[in-house]
Amino acid sequence: MALSEHELKLLAQMEEALSADDPRLVSTLTGTRLYPGRNRALLGGALTVIGLATIFGGLIAKLTPLGVLGFLVALTGVTLIISALSGVSALKAPKQGKKRGKGKFGSRLEDRWERRNFDQ
Repeated sequence: MALSEHELKLLAQMEEALSADDPRLVSTLTGTRLYPGRNRALLGGALTVIGLATIFGGLIAKLTPLGVLGFLVALTGVTLIISALSGVSALKAPKQGKKRGKGKFGSRLEDRWERRNFDQ
């Protein structure tokens, strides 16, 4: 049985509200995962390992400039990891500044449901 135009509009509004309220749930249900900082964290890890290897190479070869270069590369890698992790935690934290009035949409749906089913 096909949905009426009114029901399609309600369904679209509910989908928009869900995607605005809980994007992680939407990404889980649709099968797409959101990993915004994963690539940056992997790059940072690789740079850290390369930097540490370069530091040890500089120590073994007794070349101070090579050790300094390795330190800078490792420092860049750690900085990338920290920035990636702080970006992920910022996504998980609820946003305090924006309040959309979540109760309005839900209460409107409840009112419509009440009117449709019980006011006949």
